[in-house]
Amino acid sequence: MNVILASTIFIISYFLIMTDKMNRAVIALSGGTLLLLTGIYSTDDVFMNYIDWNTIGLLFSMMVLISITEKTGLFTFIAIRFAQKVRGDPIPLLIGASILTATGSALLDNVTTVLIFVPIMLKITKLLNLPSFPYLLAIIFSSNIGGTATLIGDPPNIMIGQAVEHLNFLSFINHLAPLALIIFLAMIFTLVFLFKNKLRKSSTNKQELLGIDAAEHLKRTPMLYKSIFVLGLTILGFLLHSFLHIELTAIALAGAILLLLLTEKEVSTEQIFEKVEWVTLFFFIGLFTLVGGLQEVGIIDEMARAIIVSTNGDFSKTAILILWVSGIFSGVVDNIPFVAAMIPVIQEFQSYGMVYLDPIWWSLALGACLGGNATLVGASANVVVAGLAEGARERIPFIRFLLYGIPFVLFSLLISTIYIIIRYLIPYSGQAL
Repeated sequence: MNVILASTIFIISYFLIMTDKMNRAVIALSGGTLLLLTGIYSTDDVFMNYIDWNTIGLLFSMMVLISITEKTGLFTFIAIRFAQKVRGDPIPLLIGASILTATGSALLDNVTTVLIFVPIMLKITKLLNLPSFPYLLAIIFSSNIGGTATLIGDPPNIMIGQAVEHLNFLSFINHLAPLALIIFLAMIFTLVFLFKNKLRKSSTNKQELLGIDAAEHLKRTPMLYKSIFVLGLTILGFLLHSFLHIELTAIALAGAILLLLLTEKEVSTEQIFEKVEWVTLFFFIGLFTLVGGLQEVGIIDEMARAIIVSTNGDFSKTAILILWVSGIFSGVVDNIPFVAAMIPVIQEFQSYGMVYLDPIWWSLALGACLGGNATLVGASANVVVAGLAEGARERIPFIRFLLYGIPFVLFSLLISTIYIIIRYLIPYSGQAL
């Protein structure tokens, strides 16, 4: 009965989120509340086991850092300079934004990257009177592709890296970055082809852009230098977190509190908190509670175990099936709980005679990270971009995103399948013979 109840509440909530008729956060929180009222899980279970407070804390901290920095005009300055460098040409702007987002997502993490780049891109598109959707779509795709390439780029990779000791930072770059680059180039080509007719530059807007003095928008006050220093220090902490043995959330929270303390006399904490995207944060909380219901009744665990049963322990079939199941499933719900459920299952594969598990780990990472591009709730970065866009009155329609996301994910998974077969499965079969 609990399985049917949790599944029904999840499906109805997800359908209502897709319709865009109501606020997404309200729907997700309503679904989670119904799961509580029906006794699927307890309040303690929700707050202690299912809501990922590390993700919530990381998002909140970065929102505070960016809200303070934004008041200095730094992002407006960067936006104008970037747009001027490409002379207001929409296509180079799309390519440049994609490259910057993918690079940032690989070196930092994709949530932090989109929190920094989306406000900048929204300012540029408004300035040039361009449609924001193609650029937001490119940022979402690029963030998830870039995050696939490294250990710290996407939460599923971090989780896999922590579970498998011999898979280090260089291992992820060596095995995943080449494929991520191929898929990224294909994405650039596809988006340029699809949107080239809609992205036409206006000569009037271009002249207006080139005539703007970007420096005038920069407020050269002590708060500017404090913001740059703390933001830079936080990003450095992200890059070095594995060496410092400090969690990303702790680094972000320390940076946010430090900047609040340093700028208290220049901007009130109340003003900064008003700028935080609370709707996005509560949508995340609601999503975690909905997926927690599926975890509580064992649906996610059963799906994971069914994989090994359906393949009869065949190594090649298991690797490919995990790629596609994780890719499709991650498009429907956030990829974090699925990866959390799959890690112990894969670790048990050794008891079925599978000694060499690396290709299966790479299949899980590729499916979970790339599958997030399918829907607006498929990955944390997607939800953040949608929230920031909605806050700027540039709402991304769920169904419209779906029409681009699903075909791209299917293409990505097909390329990933070919890659896994050529790089791992064929050589492994040869060695087995």
